Amino acid sequence: MTYQTILTSQDGPARIVTLNRRDKRNAVSTQMMQEIIDELKAAEADESVRAVIITGGPAFFSAGADLNEALQVKSAAQGIEYFGRWHKLNTAIEDTPKPVIAAIEGFCITGGLEFALACDLRVAGEGATFAVTSSRIGTVAGAGGTQRLPRIVGVAHALDILFSAEPIDAQEAHRIGLVNRLVAKGGALEAAKKLVAVYAQRAPMGLAFAKRAVHRGMQMDLASGIDLETFLVTTIYGTEDKQEGISAFLEKRTAQFKGK
Repeated sequence: MTYQTILTSQDGPARIVTLNRRDKRNAVSTQMMQEIIDELKAAEADESVRAVIITGGPAFFSAGADLNEALQVKSAAQGIEYFGRWHKLNTAIEDTPKPVIAAIEGFCITGGLEFALACDLRVAGEGATFAVTSSRIGTVAGAGGTQRLPRIVGVAHALDILFSAEPIDAQEAHRIGLVNRLVAKGGALEAAKKLVAVYAQRAPMGLAFAKRAVHRGMQMDLASGIDLETFLVTTIYGTEDKQEGISAFLEKRTAQFKGK
């Protein structure tokens, strides 16, 4: 499939999506949103893909929303339509059964950070910076930032970031849990590929069910979340991969999972 705002490639089990609006500092346009959604669907249908990596390239991740588009939003109805596109993008990331990793170099700002927050993991290179600058321009984060950020870093850290609108560096982002892996500058993409290489040895349905249990369970009370977990684990116990996984462990050999 040919895209205008993203580049795609495959490296072993990893499908790599590179944001490609360099002249706009990878500002996320509505066209880019739809192209990423389309590529996620394609990756989901491709059995050779075990995880998706989203990167902005070696210089920066994303400056946020395309402000030329945001400037055209002047009514509540237009806002619902516009931000609905953001929610559709981020929901597509969370609903994709395969792991999605953001590999971040350079700045990751406002909508770009909200986009990265929807990914399952974030790997950052030294020198990366993170911010939600909405309060500087008289707005509030509208692509899920006020909800996903506190779920990841806690309420106090989230409010600190949202109130100040000042960037935090990669070390601080790693300390508060915003970033899962912190690596040398320029190494985020390769580090993400190494994670995918590990995931490729795991049972595909096991990863998909774990992802579903966590994302859905975080919206529930504990008892309901446990019920969901029980439903998923009893379902997966009837799969071929479960039989293969336990048999391989007992026989001291490497499991050969088939996603069945």
